[in-house]
Amino acid sequence: MDSVLAPRDRAILDLERTWWQQPGSKEAAIKAELGMSGTRYYELLAEIIERPDALHYDPLTVRRVRRARTARRRARFMGHPAYRSR
Repeated sequence: MDSVLAPRDRAILDLERTWWQQPGSKEAAIKAELGMSGTRYYELLAEIIERPDALHYDPLTVRRVRRARTARRRARFMGHPAYRSR
């Protein structure tokens, strides 16, 4: 049985989906809305996108983040500069 996403996990996915609509940098939005560092945000995001309940909650965002991660890994493997999805 799938677990239910915690409010913090939903907030992380919500921010990942909409951060670009806000003024300022993504890191500033992370700090202001979630009260955590960018490093911690990305650690948690990497864990969250692997969960089936995250895919159920926000499939478009989860798939987009997974695709970007795969593209970065592929670029590193092929010896290309890291791909950034911004």
